[in-house]
Amino acid sequence: MASADDLLTAGRIGRPHGLDGSFHVTHPRARFLAVGARVLVAGAEAEVVRSDGTEARPIVRLSGRDSREAIEPLRGQDLWVRRADAPPLGEDEWYAEDLEGCAVVDGAREVGTVARLLAYPSCEVLEVRAGERDLLIPLISDAVRDVDVEARRIDVDLSFLGDA
Repeated sequence: MASADDLLTAGRIGRPHGLDGSFHVTHPRARFLAVGARVLVAGAEAEVVRSDGTEARPIVRLSGRDSREAIEPLRGQDLWVRRADAPPLGEDEWYAEDLEGCAVVDGAREVGTVARLLAYPSCEVLEVRAGERDLLIPLISDAVRDVDVEARRIDVDLSFLGDA
């Protein structure tokens, strides 16, 4: 099995859909679940042979799982893709896994650490642990000056957020 750093989460197996082994995906990353994609689940590799539904509520079927009974024991299991097999990122795109744990600064001032990336309706938001409080920083150019994943550092503009 690949190391945790080599894997990206694609979602979690939800309730079955129909009798053919299809299932709903919870917490999906739909772009990772196209027909032909290779996923890892419960330590085994499978191919996505069906991908329907919507991006928010995809319905997927995996090779080798062709009945409701075959998928039910996997309910709640995470679906993983190898980073090398993931679709390429666009400019100014990052995987949530790469942002989590990054130091957040405002110029030379230390602010905190990214706990996780949240998907809000208008944009994605960094949840930052900043001492006694948590900050929510929208991942937009007015609030974020620079993201350096290799250096594990994100430079933000707290004045834009109303925090001096």
